[in-house]
Amino acid sequence: MPGTVLLIAASPAGRGCLVDAASVLPVLAAVAPSVLSGTDTANVVELADPLQPQAVLTRLRAAATAPGPLTVFLTGQLQLDRRQRRPHLALARTTPATVRYTGFPWHWIREELRLRAPGSTTLLVDLHTDAETWQQLAAQPLTGGPGVALYGRVAPPPPRRALAVPTYMKSLATILRSGHRPPLADLHQQALTRSYAEDPDSARRDLVLAAEPRYPAGIPMPGPATAHGYAAAPAAATPLQPAAPVPYLAAVPMPASPPVAVPVPEPAPVDPHAEITAAVQNGRHAEAAALAERWERTALRTYGPGADEVVHWMEVRADLAMFAGDAELSCRIWLAVADARLTAGQPPDAPGVEAAVDRAHHQWGRIGDATRARELGSALADLRGRVPGRRQGALDDIRRNLSRLQTH
Repeated sequence: MPGTVLLIAASPAGRGCLVDAASVLPVLAAVAPSVLSGTDTANVVELADPLQPQAVLTRLRAAATAPGPLTVFLTGQLQLDRRQRRPHLALARTTPATVRYTGFPWHWIREELRLRAPGSTTLLVDLHTDAETWQQLAAQPLTGGPGVALYGRVAPPPPRRALAVPTYMKSLATILRSGHRPPLADLHQQALTRSYAEDPDSARRDLVLAAEPRYPAGIPMPGPATAHGYAAAPAAATPLQPAAPVPYLAAVPMPASPPVAVPVPEPAPVDPHAEITAAVQNGRHAEAAALAERWERTALRTYGPGADEVVHWMEVRADLAMFAGDAELSCRIWLAVADARLTAGQPPDAPGVEAAVDRAHHQWGRIGDATRARELGSALADLRGRVPGRRQGALDDIRRNLSRLQTH
């Protein structure tokens, strides 16, 4: 199956730029697509100094829904928005005062990659920060999500009036240009070694990222996500069976040894996310929805209403309805997700709450039946009053469209 590669190099224009992110693209572009992806063939999409967050989101979403392995090479700088203090990838028009509206939120990356099968996604990053962002990330490291392999480094701000060089990503690309793609952990270590040779000081100051996908538990198979990713499974009793007795040595008589018990390996668990993804890719939308609904009921019985595991499967069902073209159902579920998160005590500006309302709003705009759109529009307007989100004028947009629907 062909892979997908997304090359993103982003940094602000002008005095706010900390790193020459775009300089890495020619080196990466010289690597064969199959080597970048680690597959026989691959589709490569390049984003150089993007201007709009929605442009990045569109490309990332398309890559995330493509079948086969996904590898994202991300170079740029991170900044915090002043209101919520969340890390954003700074884009060409980003300034410290406009990060919230012109940057690309890091949690959007997690949101778009969360439905991919664990182990199918690799995120390789070379990121620079200002002093404020650096301090926060030192205490709260970046994550790519429970099913994503995340490797790379985060660097502090360069000296005053200096422009940093993405030496880690350039080293990565130089290694891959040989035509050989080592295992991911080895590739990461080789890139670090090479980049530290060019910039020895970075070995003492950089935050190194090296996270493999984690797998969940609680219910029988890997699958339900928690607020902090996939939880570790409790140890299960493993059946034992005796091995053959140790034979006597011919030269020296030995007393008989008791049988030695060795564990019998259990079959690997099936990942429900991979099964659901396969069903969607083959057009079996009803089957995928039924699987997700079954896992939601299991999580509900296990953890109770409002638990993170339950909300996770609600979100999966909302996305599946979108993939199936059922905008009304997707909107209804996203509204329920937002309500569940708010009822659980999450604040209106929490990433999960805002994302749920934004997605409900997006799906509402795709409903073709005016009667049902009016019905859901009223509920959406009420929710938008509590969760304004990042989109300026979102509530006015709903009211304007509701007025148009009433007229028609």
